[in-house]
Amino acid sequence: MSKEATFIQDVPLDDAKSKFFRALSEINILDPMDGELVDLSDSIDRVTSVPVFARLSSPHYHASAMDGYGVRSKDTQGATETRPIRIKVLETDDLQDSDDTSRTVAINTGQPLPDWADAVIMIEHVQPLDISGLPIGRSEKPACIEIMESVSPWQHVRPMGEDMVATELVLPANHKIRPVDIGAIAASGYARVEVRRKPNVTVIPTGNELVQVYDSIKPLPGEILESNSLVLAAQIERWGAIATRHPIVPDRVKELKQAVKAACGKSDLVIVNAGSSAGTKDYTASVVQDLGELFVHGIAIRPGHPVILGVVSNTPVIGIPGYPVSAALTSELLIQPLIRRWLNQAQNESWRINAKLSHRVLSPIGVDEFLRVAVGNVGDQVLAFPLSRGAGTITSLVRADGIVRIPRSSEGFDSGAKVAVELFGYPQIVGSTIVITGSHDLIIDLLADRVPQFACGSRIISASVGSLGGLVAINNNQAHLAGCHLLDPETGEYNTSYVKRYVPNNRLAMVTLVERQQGLILPSDNPRNLHDWKDLSGDGVTFINRQRGSGTRILTDYWCRKNEISTSSITGYDRNAFTHLEVAAAVASGSADVGVGIRAAADALGLDFVPLADEVYELAIPMRYFQDPLLDPIHELLQDSEFRGFVDGMKGYSARNMGKIRRIET
Repeated sequence: MSKEATFIQDVPLDDAKSKFFRALSEINILDPMDGELVDLSDSIDRVTSVPVFARLSSPHYHASAMDGYGVRSKDTQGATETRPIRIKVLETDDLQDSDDTSRTVAINTGQPLPDWADAVIMIEHVQPLDISGLPIGRSEKPACIEIMESVSPWQHVRPMGEDMVATELVLPANHKIRPVDIGAIAASGYARVEVRRKPNVTVIPTGNELVQVYDSIKPLPGEILESNSLVLAAQIERWGAIATRHPIVPDRVKELKQAVKAACGKSDLVIVNAGSSAGTKDYTASVVQDLGELFVHGIAIRPGHPVILGVVSNTPVIGIPGYPVSAALTSELLIQPLIRRWLNQAQNESWRINAKLSHRVLSPIGVDEFLRVAVGNVGDQVLAFPLSRGAGTITSLVRADGIVRIPRSSEGFDSGAKVAVELFGYPQIVGSTIVITGSHDLIIDLLADRVPQFACGSRIISASVGSLGGLVAINNNQAHLAGCHLLDPETGEYNTSYVKRYVPNNRLAMVTLVERQQGLILPSDNPRNLHDWKDLSGDGVTFINRQRGSGTRILTDYWCRKNEISTSSITGYDRNAFTHLEVAAAVASGSADVGVGIRAAADALGLDFVPLADEVYELAIPMRYFQDPLLDPIHELLQDSEFRGFVDGMKGYSARNMGKIRRIET
């Protein structure tokens, strides 16, 4: 197959997988792995390669199921409370069955039943007697026992083979071993079990820009911390294979070719991370083609388009993109199914739930897009909140609860559209999720950290959409509460007028989260000597703004009008950031000289700060949710002295009114 024929194609995902798997099958490298014997202590989550048949019966003798006395059931017949029967207690149990004398012997749980016995009387159901026939304590040695109720044959006895009989099937082949299975295998007489060999997978990270992560590392501009191989190796190990991380290979054809060739000689699968696109230093496709056969270069998915599928020396080689989200997704779509085939396991079936999309999502025609979402239950509806879609946004991997697949025939989904969410975990998490939206503040992140400590299983998901966006979400029943700090320029009051306008016909509790300082976020030592709102329009000063609808943007506009500053005179006024930390990051990177934000964001990145305004940050909570037990951890935290003290100790914050409640009727 020529390079030109396979260079950055748009092969549909299902077609690409079928083509690749068919090629692997034709050269007999798609067959399940052979078996190997492992100790039971090392067998958890391994897959049986052959069925396990019991070597021994369990139990392998007739065993007492109770503490009591072994008897012949026929010797107890006719016993009643008014006509009890006395039976002699033997010193030993070696009397022959031909002996017609009634007899019994003390026996404990798990002990073998005497050959002549066929039942056990519980110790609680007998009266021990001495040689004179007088009652004695249970701790004393009786001469005989008195019973007041007959027993049936095999009562309180675990007969031989009750659990399993020798030669009986214990586990089938291709069964993933659980802790209880290990006990069953041991009970059936085995110390080892034959399981499928784990596939060996080598992960080769490539790129001149990559540097190995170590404690206290401070990467230089242009250097990228190599994290993908850690993620890929962890995924591979979780799916049942052995992952080997190769040292970073620079963007040089000769070295990449050597690394791939060597890895193919000792691996069942080789993953080359990065270098799979069409750039001047993307060599993976040509290396695979030179060393073996290249089947696919480019799959119609988003993210993850530049995927490479090939074979070198009878070893599958998969080249996946370097962006973290693309790498993780293509690994899930292509590497996991291959490993499961080798382990002869059914393809992974995840939990699926139906949800409504919180806002409109556009998608290009012709590609299958895999959209990561967070999921929460608000009122009587399950909502899916789309996360950042950039291929490099690692945080979307962490925050995602599942994936929504947008088919290549679709241009996306409208707000409120019903979508199927393939969950990464159990669906129970949806009902214990507190959905917060609105304005960004670092205290929201603290709440998200502390809430699970106050209520195990509870959690917070949040979206920074600005104060106005939060109120709109509350009005549309798309969140339990919204953070807002909206200054009314006419009254000087925060939030009330906006709540009445944007959340009509509702009853809300406005709960003070914190009082905080807003001001200028500046580079360390304030090299441009900026100290006031008027300085935003200074010559050569580059500003970074917040998005429309945010409380900080409204505050900035208010002070610009009050100081008669034309926003058109502010360079960068139309450049928007969605959080205070984004503003601080822009200033720290040098792409902006100044931005407006909270002091905590400036302190987080070691920047200077000039306070210009004090404001109240409140949580707007509809009363139907304010009284919901779901929000109890929030209420408890806001009254917790340790939490309040911690917030009070942060620069630019005051928790003196934290938890204060006022109500608004709209």
